Amino acid sequence: MSYILALDLGTTGNRAFLFDQAVNIAGQAYQELTQYYPQPGWVEHDAEEIWNATRSLIESVGNDQVKAIGLTVQRETCLLWDKTTGKPLHRAIVWQDRRTAPFCNELRDRGLEGEIYDRTGLVLDAYFSATKLRWLLDQVKGVDLNNVLAGTIDSWILWNLTDGKVHATDHSNASRTLLMNLKTGQWDQTLLDLFGIPLHMLPSIQPSLSHFGDYAGIPITAILGDQQAALFGQGCDRPGLMKCTYGTGTFLVAHTGSEIVRTDQQLISTIAWTDSDQVGYAIEGSMFTSGACVQWLRDELKMISTAQETAAIAASVPDNGGVYFVPALSGLGTPHWDMSARGAFLGITRGANREHLVRSVLEAIAFQVKEVIDEIEKYSPTPIQKLAVDGGACENDFLMQFQADVLGIAIERPAIRDTTVQGAAFAAGLSAGIWESYDQLVDRRIIDRVFEPSGSDRIQAEFKTWQKAVDRVKRWE
Repeated sequence: MSYILALDLGTTGNRAFLFDQAVNIAGQAYQELTQYYPQPGWVEHDAEEIWNATRSLIESVGNDQVKAIGLTVQRETCLLWDKTTGKPLHRAIVWQDRRTAPFCNELRDRGLEGEIYDRTGLVLDAYFSATKLRWLLDQVKGVDLNNVLAGTIDSWILWNLTDGKVHATDHSNASRTLLMNLKTGQWDQTLLDLFGIPLHMLPSIQPSLSHFGDYAGIPITAILGDQQAALFGQGCDRPGLMKCTYGTGTFLVAHTGSEIVRTDQQLISTIAWTDSDQVGYAIEGSMFTSGACVQWLRDELKMISTAQETAAIAASVPDNGGVYFVPALSGLGTPHWDMSARGAFLGITRGANREHLVRSVLEAIAFQVKEVIDEIEKYSPTPIQKLAVDGGACENDFLMQFQADVLGIAIERPAIRDTTVQGAAFAAGLSAGIWESYDQLVDRRIIDRVFEPSGSDRIQAEFKTWQKAVDRVKRWE
């Protein structure tokens, strides 16, 4: 039997899954990833730790019948490395990092925001890679740039998997850098000049479903950004279909077909995925802090022991007790795009307790999604009837039911929650010819549960109050 190895290199951890030809999981392994916070608003990863974890995970689930490898990664996180020594020149700067917000503001003051959006489909924000790469280059002055390579995590891992032979990326990851022209699918020289990034350092761009090189004789046949991989795994391959991934952040992506859909810059236009025949586009709402704020409750506030217990804690009280949480721990993304916003609990009274605070955090995750879906519906020709969900936080029954209630639509949760890694496997297997029909793969998906809305007017009123709380924390600096 043939197997497909799917690698999912995420923000909080790295995973490897082995799928058989019947799309059953034949093996899996996971390693948590160390988070570094050098200063408030700064987030870094050790790129060598990611590579070492990747090797270890491959060994853990290894199989001599693996016929293809698919790779999906956290997207905007980026680094520089020396192509001679193979060593990173600095820790990787994570997509959540806010250190380049002042630089973004300088470019905005110069009136460049509109041109950048027109070329890339992206908002001028520290979230994306270009300003991070510029910052890194400023830290390594004096280094011979002819020996330096730059890229996102997919490029770094691919370069290592191929023993330094291949420096490449795919369209879905390249479209998140603020350096790729969305229309041409190539690096944009005007943007490279603007950010001062030499073209020779960047990886070549190729279709998401294509041959990227080989690892130990096994072809690497697909690379996608994590949210695009989840879109692929959920079967959202045409206009009108969308998914929401509840991970470190929450990302809601709607496929828009072969045409670029432009919005009022609250939503971003991006690549869904590409193959040798066509380009698929999408619009996306990016909410930076979701699962990360539950992790914050656990690790920093010590308010909970595990993420799993939050559902029961939240359900133990009838409402939030008037407490509202704004999850702006890394600023606010869609639809606010406020890099200066900071997180806050508001509405606290003497009667507020731990249960109310925990519940308010889960409610805030759902409220964020409501804001984005309201924005997407402005550009959708038909009303949204249901939302396909995935990611770790979709395990939380309280959150999913509350999400259905606040949206007023059904929430569809698949039996396999790891849709990101499943999407990477689907793409790699199809690209390698192991499977022939994408539709047949999607039809094999099993739905675990559908959460139907309750029609609560109270929750809609609470959403309006939460929006007022959001306004209180914006433009903090």
